[in-house]
Amino acid sequence: MTNETLSAAPAEAPAPKAKRTVRRKKRGADLQGPLYLQHFGLREAPFGITPDTEFIYATRSHQEGLNTLLIALKSGEGFIKITGEVGTGKTLLCRRLLRTLESENCVTAYLPNPGLSPETLLRSVADEFCLELAEGTDSYVLLKRLNEALLDFAKEGKTVVVLLDESQAIPIEALETLRLLSNLETEKRKLLQIVMFGQPELDSHLANPLIRQLRQRIAFSFKLGGMQRDELHQYLTHRLRMAGLVAGQLFDDDAVRALFTASHGTPRLINILANKCLLTVFGEGGQLVRGKHVRSAASDTEGARRSWIWW
Repeated sequence: MTNETLSAAPAEAPAPKAKRTVRRKKRGADLQGPLYLQHFGLREAPFGITPDTEFIYATRSHQEGLNTLLIALKSGEGFIKITGEVGTGKTLLCRRLLRTLESENCVTAYLPNPGLSPETLLRSVADEFCLELAEGTDSYVLLKRLNEALLDFAKEGKTVVVLLDESQAIPIEALETLRLLSNLETEKRKLLQIVMFGQPELDSHLANPLIRQLRQRIAFSFKLGGMQRDELHQYLTHRLRMAGLVAGQLFDDDAVRALFTASHGTPRLINILANKCLLTVFGEGGQLVRGKHVRSAASDTEGARRSWIWW
């Protein structure tokens, strides 16, 4: 068929298909963010629950946690422990640390779900270090290759840090394997430093007598707390500005007070409640979140404090 024949062919047959394709794309685009973005003049969702480092607001607790981590890593100790309740931002702190270490002469390995067998855990670390391993490499050879890699990194003057998120899920056998891997050291410092981030259950997990040697090697620890009442207003303002709000406030003073009470300062709960409030105000056609909106959002949110006095 010639080009002339193609250009002369009737277009009415494919036209409906093209329209349907456009409509599907439009619906897909609508799913990229909350419905209220245009209504409030925002570019993106301000209160997502994923740990987005672009929206970092350094609360006092988070900054103290980061400072503790940096001091501990500078000292060259073996194990560092960070604990905190669900939703306090442990994963965000972990990613803040990773971003900070990018500018340093560091080699990092980040394991977000370390509930693995000892061998699989070691293979995950080797993969993060970009080590090439032959098919079927056994545990002895794997541990030897990791030790050789640590020595090579030390010769290059590099600090090696393994970050373990959700550490309360690490099996006891895997923890003992990590301790053995961390045994390699010079006269001055450890060749491998391990940072464990976990829920409070990590403390009872580490109390197991089978890993008491590892527990004694935890030289630094920090308990991550929630947000303070006087930080919440700035937190909300910061995230809204980062999301594109040019001027003004979307939460009145009563809403900020109610939001702190309902969330008891837990960042994840704050984000969930704030997002629900904006959806409600958008549905009403309003522009300002008030205390009543927060109380309504808290009434159907798991973990939120609902002990309100109504009048």
